[in-house]
Amino acid sequence: MSKIIILGAGISGLGAGYSFRKNGCDPILLEKNPTYGGLCDNFEIKGFYFDHFVHFSFTNDGEVKRLFQLSAPNIIRHTPNPYNIYNKKWIKHPAQNNLYPLSSYEKQQIITDFRKRPIVSDINQIQNYEEWLRAQYGDYFAEHFPMIYTQKYWMCQARELETKWIGNRLYQPSIEEVIRGCETADTPVTYYAQEMCYPQKGGYKAFLRVLTEGLDIKYNSEIVEISPIGRSVRTQKGDVYYYDRLISSLPLPEILSMLKDLPDDVISAGEQLRYTSGYLISIALKTKNIPPYLWWYVYDEDILASRVYSPSLKSPYNVPEGCSSLQLEVYVKQDAYTYEELFNKTVTRLVELNIIEEMDILFVDIRFEKYANVVFDHNIYNSRKVIRDYLFSIGIETIGRFGEWDYFWSDQSLKSGMDIA
Repeated sequence: MSKIIILGAGISGLGAGYSFRKNGCDPILLEKNPTYGGLCDNFEIKGFYFDHFVHFSFTNDGEVKRLFQLSAPNIIRHTPNPYNIYNKKWIKHPAQNNLYPLSSYEKQQIITDFRKRPIVSDINQIQNYEEWLRAQYGDYFAEHFPMIYTQKYWMCQARELETKWIGNRLYQPSIEEVIRGCETADTPVTYYAQEMCYPQKGGYKAFLRVLTEGLDIKYNSEIVEISPIGRSVRTQKGDVYYYDRLISSLPLPEILSMLKDLPDDVISAGEQLRYTSGYLISIALKTKNIPPYLWWYVYDEDILASRVYSPSLKSPYNVPEGCSSLQLEVYVKQDAYTYEELFNKTVTRLVELNIIEEMDILFVDIRFEKYANVVFDHNIYNSRKVIRDYLFSIGIETIGRFGEWDYFWSDQSLKSGMDIA
C-alpha cells in the first residue's frame, strides 16, 4: 500500500485524510500544533470560547453539509445581520445601499458620483481594484469606504490588487437601490448569504469532528525539511517519515523554506507572494450588553480592527451564563505594534465609543496568526503557478487556502482536500 503523508491537519488536510480513508488508504497527517483545525481551531479561557477569526458555514455543497451535520447535529441558524462603523455611525451592511444614517451632504455626494460613474463596456478593461471600485460605486463612496477598508484588511492600496477574487463578495446595487437606502432604513437584506450556520457547542471546529475519525494524526510534528529525492520529510523533533505521495496544505512560502536547491525562478516567485498576518484580540465581558450584530466592519482609521464579531452571539454556549464576548481582527505585520498600542487602538476605542464599558471587561487576550489572507496583487497568478508547477514536478501536491494560494472559504478548502484523493 502506498505511503501517503499529509502536511497539516487544518480543514483541507483533514478533508484529504478523510477521502483517503474512504478509499481504503491510511495516510499519516503531520501537524505542528497540539490539536487539529488550523485556522478553524478555537481556544478556551475561563469558560470563554473563541474561534481563530470569524467562521460561519453558508455552504451550498451537499457533501459538506452532510459532513458538518454529522459532526455537529445541533446547529444554530442565523440570519446575517452585519453592520458597519463609519465616522462613529452604525450603518447596515452593505453600506453602498444602506446610507440612511449619513449626513445629507455625504448622501448627495455619493448619489452624484454614482450617477457619474465611468461606463465600462468591457470588464476586462479594468486594470485594478481601485478602478473597479470607482466604476461600481463612484469616486466618493469608493474613496471613503472600500478603499479605506482595503488598507486595513489587505494592508495595501486598492490599485495594487487585481479583481478576479471579487466574485459575489461585493454587492453592486442599482442607482434606485442607492437612493432608496439614502431615504429610509427599511431596506431588504442584500448580503450574499441568506443563512449562516454554527455549532451549538464546540465552536466552528465542531464541524470537523467526523473528518478526524480513524485518522493517524501526529501532533507537535513541525516539518523542517523535505527531501524529494529521498521522498522523506523530517520534523523538528528529528522524526523522519517516508512517502510515496506527499500532500501539503502548508503555506507555499513555508514549503519553499523546507526545500534545498530551488531554481531561481521559483525563489523569485516565492519572494513575490504576499499575504496578511493578523492579531486576534478577544474580549470577555461580564454583561450581555453588546451590539446585537453577529459581526461588523470598521472603516474608521483610528480603530485598528477591520472587523469585530461576537462569539457569544454565534452561540450562547461560547460564554458562561450572563456573559458575552467580542473578538477583533487586526491585520498588520507582526510586531508592528506593541501590546499597549494594540489594546489602546482597539479595546480602548470601543470603550470611548460606548460600545462596551471598561468595568465590564473580565480579560483581554491578544494572539498572532502569521497567515491570515492571501493578497491578490498583480503577480499572484503567475507566481503561484510557477511555485505549484515546480512543487508538483518534484512530487508535492498542494491543497487548501494557503497550499493553492487562493481566497477559499472553509467549505472550498475542505473540498480542495477531499478532491485530491
